[in-house]
Amino acid sequence: MIRAYILIQTEVGASASVTTAVRELPGVESADDVAGPYDVIAVVTAHTVQELGREVIAKVQAVPRITRTTTCTVVEF
Repeated sequence: MIRAYILIQTEVGASASVTTAVRELPGVESADDVAGPYDVIAVVTAHTVQELGREVIAKVQAVPRITRTTTCTVVEF
């Protein structure tokens, strides 16, 4: 299982609605409003890197009022 954190920036005042929308998406384990340079952080999972990109990250990026995302894949040694 592949796990990643998606750091999300939103339009001003949109973090609550973005968090709610992101939580509804398949593959999203959790999404929380945060303070700092990002507005929302989501934890996502998928079976493969390809699925992570096509089925999870692409759908998160399509949520209205998101202005930028950064994806950090968890690395296990």
